[in-house]
Amino acid sequence: MDSARREFLSGLGAFAVAKSWPLSTSEISKQSGPANSPFRVAVINDEISQDFGRACEVASQKFGMKWMELRGMWNKNIVKLDAHDISESQRILKKYQLRVTDIASPLFKVDWKGAPKSKFSPKQDQFNADFTFEQQGEVLERSIELAKIFDTDRIRCFDFWRLDDPAPYRAAINETLRDAAEKAGKQGRILVLENEPSCNTATGAEAANVLSSVQSRFFMLNWDPGNAAGSGERPYPDGYDRLPKDRIGHCHCKDATRNGQKYEWAAMGRGMIDWVGQFRALKRDGYQHAVSLETHWQGGGSPEASTEQSWAGMKKQLERAGAL
Repeated sequence: MDSARREFLSGLGAFAVAKSWPLSTSEISKQSGPANSPFRVAVINDEISQDFGRACEVASQKFGMKWMELRGMWNKNIVKLDAHDISESQRILKKYQLRVTDIASPLFKVDWKGAPKSKFSPKQDQFNADFTFEQQGEVLERSIELAKIFDTDRIRCFDFWRLDDPAPYRAAINETLRDAAEKAGKQGRILVLENEPSCNTATGAEAANVLSSVQSRFFMLNWDPGNAAGSGERPYPDGYDRLPKDRIGHCHCKDATRNGQKYEWAAMGRGMIDWVGQFRALKRDGYQHAVSLETHWQGGGSPEASTEQSWAGMKKQLERAGAL
């Protein structure tokens, strides 16, 4: 076993120590979000800053949020946090009265073993995640422990880097997703699959097919209209209309524009997605989970400034939708 793998696996033991400092939800407001939105209005922390304290300060004090999605902090992927990192992040969350929507893990964002290497497989790590196919079981185990520690029932996942022809592998991929969801379910957690252009489920249409095939009450969708738009689908109403509404378990919020055949990220409210219609539909259909800002757009001059501008647009859209 190489040293990197040994270090990764041995890190699991740190969580037993970290659990000595649980986040007390009884001491944190249970208000859904700004102005009592029907949704858990949130932002992904590292879209603001790798400084977790600053990210929480902005989300709480500037944006008025009560929820945070955890992906990475202090230049570490969420599943690489050690006991000290976890203790410090819990202290900060408690200070700013923030609760956690989900663990935005990199689970299954790797090449499918035995298939041709995907053209979307990155040449360098994304979000400080460098895990192998063989390590995905440990990524799942650690994500479940983190979900317990941060008092959330949701773990984000993917379905492997996109293949030109996933058909020969789709049944096995679905079985892997089902098995992982059942393992999470036994620990009281739910996997939420993100539709992602670089992975095998990119659109609402593709997500509907996967949800139909993976029949587990512990497997839901992290609906990302921005990613669907970047894959050429009109996310609302077209993609959304195809989804089973009772299996949407999380929602990412970002906007996009199209320049010829190329898609580019945009601040919320400055792109092509009908977010007002999407928020209205989610509210109408009884959705009560997270709407989490995933800025991605970098036109504001800095991650914090870009996210602040995107939040201003998202807030207006929520207001117009009667959801804020």
